[in-house]
Amino acid sequence: MTEPIKILLADDQALVRGALAALLDLEPDLQVVAEVGDGTEVVTAATRHDADVALLDVEMPGMDGVAAAAALREALPACRVLMVTTFGRPGYLRRALAAGASGFVVKDTPARQLADAVRRVHAGLRVVDPALAADSLAYGDSPLTERETDVLRAARDGGTVADIAKALSLSEGTVRNHLSSAIGKTAARTRAEAVRVAVENGWLLGDE
Repeated sequence: MTEPIKILLADDQALVRGALAALLDLEPDLQVVAEVGDGTEVVTAATRHDADVALLDVEMPGMDGVAAAAALREALPACRVLMVTTFGRPGYLRRALAAGASGFVVKDTPARQLADAVRRVHAGLRVVDPALAADSLAYGDSPLTERETDVLRAARDGGTVADIAKALSLSEGTVRNHLSSAIGKTAARTRAEAVRVAVENGWLLGDE
């Protein structure tokens, strides 16, 4: 009998991990061998259990799923990565694929389709949620520069211009200029709205 596909689940929500594990373990050819709740644990767990496929949530503490995918590709190239997320944001898809992920699906994907996605990724195929792929093409790449992205990322916590300037070692005038540019590029009216648009499109994901 063929050995089952060994799966690592990484999601910071224990209930979600448990539900996914229960669903996937119902499949005779799939076996969940490890579960972690922090992105920094992915490489160690995948290596220890010789995982064939890693299902990674995008947003996790310690290290986000995209960074974990890149680290896993470096440490254990044979392990395929399937990103699973609640939020199907176009920017996440582009970053995940660039980091070496073989697939990207949303968490409400029916159990049978998710199991099939695992099999296809394990076989070396690429699996991408069709609606998300269409959105990704429609939205295109982030219009923000690297520094504008840094400034909006710092602005998410609601700090003042002075707070942002101090955190990024920039002058307050420079911060205002970057914020103004980012607001224009996102077609927003306020700083908070620009942050929301950038978050919804996955443009602020990355090393923080």
